[in-house]
Amino acid sequence: MDKAKVYFTKELTPESVVKMFKILNKELTGKVAVKVHSGEEGNQNYLRPEFMKPMVEYVNGTIVECNTAYDGERNSSSKHKKLLENHGWSKYFNVDLLDENGPDLELKIQNGKVLKQNFVGKDLVNYDSMLVLSHFKGHPMGGYGGALKQLSIGCASSEGKAWIHSAGKIKDQSVLWDNMPEQDMFLEAMADAAMSVVEYFKGNIAFINIMCNMSVDCDCCAVAEDPCMKDIGILASLDPVAIDQACIDLVINSDDPGKEHLLERINSRHGTHTIDAAAGLGFGTKEYELIEVE
Repeated sequence: MDKAKVYFTKELTPESVVKMFKILNKELTGKVAVKVHSGEEGNQNYLRPEFMKPMVEYVNGTIVECNTAYDGERNSSSKHKKLLENHGWSKYFNVDLLDENGPDLELKIQNGKVLKQNFVGKDLVNYDSMLVLSHFKGHPMGGYGGALKQLSIGCASSEGKAWIHSAGKIKDQSVLWDNMPEQDMFLEAMADAAMSVVEYFKGNIAFINIMCNMSVDCDCCAVAEDPCMKDIGILASLDPVAIDQACIDLVINSDDPGKEHLLERINSRHGTHTIDAAAGLGFGTKEYELIEVE
């Protein structure tokens, strides 16, 4: 597999998100799903809809999200829709909770390491292409959150999230935390699930990772640590594996002493194993060319 192109700018503005997307020279055709993280109630670090607005408008996209598999303000459609209003997403955009109405859409996984199927919100069938807008940061369970997590846990329905977290054992979120697998199996299940979504869109997909507000905690945490290192910039690619690997490398190569705290979180959860597993599945590569954009 050839090296993937990953474009990078230090400029963190709403307009530079659009600029980075344009550099990809990728037309997202038909109805465009824009996957974001809506941000848990109380979280201070999630990326606000105002920051995403020019990008979403540029592709004439619909904001898509799915319900969670844990307690909070996003674990039922009624609560999640209220939060999407409170956080401003519904004010600016058409918003679609993909798993608001069942049954889930089952995506087959031919050569998965752990999973043979993935369960996503059924409204995914209404979209022809997807823009994955990811806030790169740490994560309490996955080590880090980026494009691969948005594709897997992010697009999974509430039951689908339980399926991935349990490495394909259960879909019942009420007993999920009693059925947790060995960590690397969970990470491999994430890679399997991410592959199924990439394959579903058959190349009609693009990825932007935004490296700011980098806490060790995810935007799914109601009580999250404040960011531990300075902002880095925006990356864009057509390869979800390469873009996540590039973000990890930018953290490693940073001269910010706060990076040690973030790397401890990533490494203690074996976070880069998701990238390794995804590369092993062949739907992306860790080998990339980082192209800096002024």
